[in-house]
Amino acid sequence: MNGRTLWYIADPMCSWCWGFSPVIEAIRRNYGERLAIKLVVGGLRAGTTEPLAPGKRAEILQHWHNVQRVTGQPFMFKGALPAGFIYDTEPACRALVSATLIDSSYTFPLLAAIQHAFYVEQANVTQPKVLIQLATEVGISAEPFSQVFASDVAKQTTQDHFHQAIQWGVRGFPTVIGQDITGLHLLTNGYCTIQAISQRIDIWLNTPNSHG
Repeated sequence: MNGRTLWYIADPMCSWCWGFSPVIEAIRRNYGERLAIKLVVGGLRAGTTEPLAPGKRAEILQHWHNVQRVTGQPFMFKGALPAGFIYDTEPACRALVSATLIDSSYTFPLLAAIQHAFYVEQANVTQPKVLIQLATEVGISAEPFSQVFASDVAKQTTQDHFHQAIQWGVRGFPTVIGQDITGLHLLTNGYCTIQAISQRIDIWLNTPNSHG
């Protein structure tokens, strides 16, 4: 693996991350043997307790339309973000942390499952029972998943992820950062195509680490 890690900083309830989903999957296919590819959950609206105001709902749906136009990813707009919906992204982020704690091979499949459930199937992925169901669909047993999900370890690790993103100066998602012996290298902050990011990854990979 040559000591290089590709960090994907995302939130499962961030629409541009859903738009980026085919790109990160292509990166995993194309570079997975050469790089450790890991997820940091960013906490887009973690800890929100107030229902969405109508004006905010309209603004978010406009973002979704933009994402669909630019990326071609599917969305179900009719009935999306119903009245009273509390857009708290912490549970979905914690579900991904829980999957990683159990077996990191489940992390990216669960990310894709949560995103599809939220944007296309209109599942309320702020609810633990929905997240447990999605975890079982990607192959994680319900009982260990629900135990880890409810644990203080998962809650604290999720907060650690949020703080890591802030510490790295990440202000928006999706963000991709390459890490090697020389430090951190920003590969994208925001959506970009697989062609654009592949070029940047290739340049980074072909730059020798200064310490051998």
